[in-house]
Amino acid sequence: MAQANHMTVVHGSLTVDVPRDLFRGRDCEIDPERAAPFRRMVQDRYPWITDNSMNVLLNKARKEMVRVRDEETNGRSHSASLESEGRLDEAIAHMQLHLEMNPDDSDSWYRLGELLCRAGRAEEGYKAFNKGRERFKTSQKDR
Repeated sequence: MAQANHMTVVHGSLTVDVPRDLFRGRDCEIDPERAAPFRRMVQDRYPWITDNSMNVLLNKARKEMVRVRDEETNGRSHSASLESEGRLDEAIAHMQLHLEMNPDDSDSWYRLGELLCRAGRAEEGYKAFNKGRERFKTSQKDR
């Protein structure tokens, strides 16, 4: 569960609030410098927590942070990560899945258009751009 500045992670019977600022970048990599004091604090408070358990807990928190960031960006964050890894077809599929659930998201239509054009599917890309423009105009009228 994510809050404004932390997320709650459960590991076994232990529930820990992990600060969001332990993660950096689009892929939510764990920042070792910021994680070190957090690790010490948790292990001082719960001395039976091993280094391996802390690694598992932080990796769970990282996965949750990736999920939350993707939710906050309407699918665009994870899609960008997939694209940067050279997984363009998966990035397109991820945006299409998001748009099935949120068809009025004009920014995500635009992002899908960019991805499709990069994949050499310009005609489909232009259609996605147009859908995004239509959704944006509709949302402006509703205000």
